[in-house]
Amino acid sequence: MMRNIRPLLALLVAATLVQVGSARQDPQTPAQPTFRTDINFVRVDVIVTEKGEPVTNLTEADFQLREDGKPQAIEQFRLIKVDGTQRPGDPPLRQIRNRDDEESEATRDDTRVIAIFLDDYHTRLGSALSVKRSLIEFIQTQLRPSDMLAVMYPLTPVSALQFTRNHESIISAINNFEGRKFRYEARNDFERQYERQPTEVVENMRNLVSMSALTGLAVRMGSIREQRKAVIYVSEGFTALLPPQLRRQDASQIAIGPQAGPTVGENNGNEDRARLFATGDLMLRMREVFTTFNRNNASIYALDPRGLAVNEFGIDENVGPGQDRVNLQMTQDTLRILANETDGAAVVNRNDLARGLQQLVRDSSYYYLIGYTSAAPTDGKFHEIKVDVRRRGVEVRGRRGFWAPTAADVTRATTLATAATPKAVETALAALATPAQSVQSVRTWIGTDRGDNGKTRVTLVWEPVAGSPGARREQPGRVTVIAATASGDLLYRGRSPEQLLAQLPAASASPSTARGAGSGAALPGAPTPALPPQRITFDAPPGPIELRLSVEGAAGGVIDNDIRKLTVPDLTAPQVAISTPRVFRARTARDVQTLLQNGAAIPAAGREFSRTERVVIRFDAYAAGTEAPTATAVLLNRAGQKMSDVPVTAATAGGTHQIELGFAAVSPAEYLVEITVKGASGEVKELVAIRVVS
Repeated sequence: MMRNIRPLLALLVAATLVQVGSARQDPQTPAQPTFRTDINFVRVDVIVTEKGEPVTNLTEADFQLREDGKPQAIEQFRLIKVDGTQRPGDPPLRQIRNRDDEESEATRDDTRVIAIFLDDYHTRLGSALSVKRSLIEFIQTQLRPSDMLAVMYPLTPVSALQFTRNHESIISAINNFEGRKFRYEARNDFERQYERQPTEVVENMRNLVSMSALTGLAVRMGSIREQRKAVIYVSEGFTALLPPQLRRQDASQIAIGPQAGPTVGENNGNEDRARLFATGDLMLRMREVFTTFNRNNASIYALDPRGLAVNEFGIDENVGPGQDRVNLQMTQDTLRILANETDGAAVVNRNDLARGLQQLVRDSSYYYLIGYTSAAPTDGKFHEIKVDVRRRGVEVRGRRGFWAPTAADVTRATTLATAATPKAVETALAALATPAQSVQSVRTWIGTDRGDNGKTRVTLVWEPVAGSPGARREQPGRVTVIAATASGDLLYRGRSPEQLLAQLPAASASPSTARGAGSGAALPGAPTPALPPQRITFDAPPGPIELRLSVEGAAGGVIDNDIRKLTVPDLTAPQVAISTPRVFRARTARDVQTLLQNGAAIPAAGREFSRTERVVIRFDAYAAGTEAPTATAVLLNRAGQKMSDVPVTAATAGGTHQIELGFAAVSPAEYLVEITVKGASGEVKELVAIRVVS
């Protein structure tokens, strides 16, 4: 019966391409039809080649376009040429710093937008190692400085995805690619939720995660650009059903030897039927992927890192030759289907991967953008598009059709407004601005916690801001603070450090000396050391106060001034309250342990951290009397959407609660930690914004 699997697979694929009414897109899926100016307006990218070379001298009159066999009037026609060359009058390339820059630059005709999806769930470790060189050579030799790139993994949040022209950062991310196919050790909280499930369940979950991520990626790319976009999908393809030799009841347990002999499952009618149904289910799920890609005018270029593959499983996995052959063909077919249905290409069963990627460059560099108003009803069904050219000897490629929106899709597209970012989230993210106030030489953080005698303790931390490369700026050496009430009564006058930096010896670069332990003048010619974070603390009554900051240079003299208005909270009230969370930077595991034991550590004034660093957040939760409030925390993306829960533990020093965070598993982006404290008198929330960089 096994020899009949291939024809049945073809029938299943064909069935999934036409049975559009039976498995529609989930209403909760964020994918929306990419009909920009009108709900029925359709855009088609058409690639015309002659003997493999692009044809670029066609006019609108040379094209004929049909929808469901009926001629359509072309309303938009434009040749897109991308060769990476700046033309006279073209605006200069901008640095991509935020989403606005990203969207603005993505619409340029001289820019190609390409995402590299590294599917570690479906790539073996050895294959991942071998494909890195081809990808890096492709970036270095085939792409141009104007091209925008991004790297995504199955568990990368779409909100964290950033397109960049910094190709070196993309190469660095590729170098970290590690294949995990058929390796089930849990590496994060999400994977720990199902790590003890059977291997078949884990494989099914991995298929869903990768396909959901691809769908989200298509929507994300469609939101920034209407022209053609490309995704390099690095994967060995999806596995519909594991052979018996790889099935285990607990995926977290390391397999010791094969789970079954090589003949188990060979010529077995039950196995063939199970594979057939699993394949049909997989195809239906894949249809959601290429449907979304078509709606968002993006193409998949599937890159199989196995090269010229002769088997799917290794000798040690003990899988029989028949099952091996069927599974290899199945995984390759999934890559071909994704590519063919999105007008891309499948680089499958070939060793020269770099040459296969050249088609992506050609397709993205020369194509015709054609638009028309569709007469298709809002029936949610597939409608065929066919484009012909009135010229002999040319090859024409374009999207095969589209799935029309349903009536519910139209309602959402025309009435659903984009959810506004919560005001509290916007306020927290605004704190990441550098610098956020008029003073330019130092970065500051101001926090409050419970003081003595009914007052609130106010803490100001400051640290020098690094100047721009090549710019000359005097090093800050001391900050003086004057605090007064709204009526002008003096609350505090003080400075930190007491001794100016220039009066310290050059050896004062060490933290202990820089805080005032040494004395004497700096040695001639010695570099002026930079101060570590400094702290100023005083008590103030609840209510509005004014802070006047004066920044003195290392050699003396005021170089900056600032005035801050602050409302001091009442932390002695009977309601539940929380101190301002204090954030600490740790570069090593030893740093973390030192921080956890040091209640007098100075918080970091900045909120930018690398993925290799760890962060400790410490805070105090207050309630009336002897009540012990509970504290929880979650990690949010920059839109305020929950990503994961964050463990909160009792603090060992310097507060009542603490959080320890690492960023190795997240992409560079802006995040928020939302802390919630609950008690009998209610609850209170506090947001901590953090920027993660490479």
